[in-house]
Amino acid sequence: MSVILPGRHTADIKGDFVVFIIGMRINKPWAVHKWMPVASAMPKMQAALAAKPETGFLAGENYFNLLTRTSCSIQYWRTFEDLEKFAKNPSETHLKAWKSFNKAIGNNGTVGIWHETYRVKANQYECVYGNMPRFGLANAGDHVPATGVFKNAKSRITRPIEKEDDLGRDDLKKTA
Repeated sequence: MSVILPGRHTADIKGDFVVFIIGMRINKPWAVHKWMPVASAMPKMQAALAAKPETGFLAGENYFNLLTRTSCSIQYWRTFEDLEKFAKNPSETHLKAWKSFNKAIGNNGTVGIWHETYRVKANQYECVYGNMPRFGLANAGDHVPATGVFKNAKSRITRPIEKEDDLGRDDLKKTA
């Protein structure tokens, strides 16, 4: 179970980053043999990525809405180039899963897929978490108390951009 962190916190990510949202929709629920391989691919990819911080993958979380039969994976990446490199690399898990999807599903309508990609400039985001476990953007960056420059939404989104030489995440620097 996740540890609840009392009080108000926010995320601090140094530099630009990418938010990638990807998902699938089960259009034919009875075709389990078609959608189950698609549904099970994402957690495997994220586990492999989390084990290799050099890929640029910062964090990811998965959700499923039973009413809409739609899954959603929210991912945070250091750069779009890191995301694209992963997606197109034949030795990584994505390309194999994508080829399998196209072979098994293609355009037959059994499963729908979608994604959205957003480039976020340094300090052009804000978030707050009250009495929550570490979550969302705070998993991708540093989890910090919502005090001082992080106290309110306006100050979080208008704070000055860090110096160019201070853009790396502390935890990524430790693994390099």
